[in-house]
Amino acid sequence: MQVLKENDFETEVLKSDLPVVIDFYATWCGPCKMITPIFEELAKEYSGKVKFAKVDIDESPNLASAYKVRGVPTMMFFKKGQLNSTIVGAQPKTKISEEISKLI
Repeated sequence: MQVLKENDFETEVLKSDLPVVIDFYATWCGPCKMITPIFEELAKEYSGKVKFAKVDIDESPNLASAYKVRGVPTMMFFKKGQLNSTIVGAQPKTKISEEISKLI
């Protein structure tokens, strides 16, 4: 799973042929650490169908600001370069899967 920087975002997300799920997180965030295993499981389950990536809000503050990330974790679901939906806070795997299924 790739950790994106601000200069990767356009190529890896906005110009991606595959739908993309981005996990905006912070290293100091407890709930972010809780959902990491779920995010990694989903990345394996949807391998080849959906791209999964992470953005550290402390390392990429301009991205966090541009997408109005107010709390972490925040997951954003992109399709064809467009933001389709957003989930804020630690959510169960089923909730995240529901959003992913809307992309494919």
